[in-house]
Amino acid sequence: MDSNETEQVNEDTAKLKELEQLLLDALSLDEVHVTQAGTHYKIVAVGECFDGMGRVKQQQTIYGPLMDRITSGELHALTINAFTPTQWKREKVFNM
Repeated sequence: MDSNETEQVNEDTAKLKELEQLLLDALSLDEVHVTQAGTHYKIVAVGECFDGMGRVKQQQTIYGPLMDRITSGELHALTINAFTPTQWKREKVFNM
């Protein structure tokens, strides 16, 4: 890997950590994981705040703190998976 590629990887990693921290600061989350593949981002958020919410409301909750970045075009291809801690435990057992 040359220095330009290393620099890009470091920038991408920093951006993912920044997005994770943004969500942690804005929402009552136990865990958040943001990954990137090209221009596509995947967010896995875990928190009691999702208890009793439908899928659309869960996604709206995640979109809220990210809206400035979405409307600016910085984030566009986004997959969101939101879980309560109990659901997350089950998800990890069956799907990871």
